[in-house]
Amino acid sequence: MNEYIQQVIDWIEANLKEEFSLEDLASYMGYSPYYCSFKFHQATGISIRRYILLRRLYLSTEDLANNRKIIDIAFDYGYSSQEAYSRAFKTVFGVSPREFQLNQMPIQSFAKLNIRQGEDGWRMNISRETEVEKLRNRKQELFEKDVLNILNGQIMYEEFKNKKLMGESDYAPFNEAMCVNPTTAPIFNQQFIETRAAGHRETIENYRNKVIEPLHHLLKKNYNYIVLWFGEDMFCQMNLLTVLAYLEQSQYKGKVFYNSFREDEFKVSQTELTLGNYYSVYEEVLVHQRKPTNELLPVMYQAIELFLEMKREDNIVVKYISKNKHLPKSELLKQLFNVFPTLGYGDTQYIELIDKTVK
Repeated sequence: MNEYIQQVIDWIEANLKEEFSLEDLASYMGYSPYYCSFKFHQATGISIRRYILLRRLYLSTEDLANNRKIIDIAFDYGYSSQEAYSRAFKTVFGVSPREFQLNQMPIQSFAKLNIRQGEDGWRMNISRETEVEKLRNRKQELFEKDVLNILNGQIMYEEFKNKKLMGESDYAPFNEAMCVNPTTAPIFNQQFIETRAAGHRETIENYRNKVIEPLHHLLKKNYNYIVLWFGEDMFCQMNLLTVLAYLEQSQYKGKVFYNSFREDEFKVSQTELTLGNYYSVYEEVLVHQRKPTNELLPVMYQAIELFLEMKREDNIVVKYISKNKHLPKSELLKQLFNVFPTLGYGDTQYIELIDKTVK
């Protein structure tokens, strides 16, 4: 079945800029339109038309970055007008094409799906050292002693610290998964620690040792610069939102840089952030699970949409698991990693959903 779905994806990709016809796809595949549509949704978790929409809009961001005329881009990707393209773009990314073009903001990638992905999953195809060296050439001041690098997770932290990738600067890991379990309005205080520990079924002591103690540089020292290294998936973005909210809560006055990257390729997009609205967004989204009222970077806007979707009992992952519960757990787990890379979930989150859904 995976081979069949990959053929469907390959045909769609070859015809992305053409007017889509489910009948033409079905004729090419030799099956009925209903069968093609049903099997695609079962294997990927989204409809064919949704896949095409997201791929076209994602690819159009490269044209915007190259300063092509928006109306030409709209017609290239099958929109009847610039207005129709702009509406679709803002719905997905939270900003207009013009705003994106002017500010070159980081977005969450929507790469071509590869159902035939290998056993070992995604692999970095660019070394971290090479990409970090490019950053050094652009901003040497971020490699000095008055800089704190906050990295998403212990593994990334250990690599950066042991290799001193960011020169003489300090390092701290954020070992959390803020996309799951309740949280509190105050961040990193006793109430926060107790709430998060309970959600993770950890003792307070273990939680302190795993999450709070490694952040001692952030909690105890002052820095002129803080550099945040978080991927563009939903898991990382909710962690990023929490750290940004804490910086506002603690009235941090220095400069903040966000280094965004995709997990399958370590190509860094660096953006200087202005603090001011992240704490209110944190309260709206993570505490109260509501849509934010402030404009955000597209990558965070997209992640919040996914976060709120995952709070529904019939979310996209639960539906996918229900349709594929005949698979062995190990195979289903592998498929979930392949199909939902933008979530960034780990084994723990997926296994909990599988056990809850497959009864």
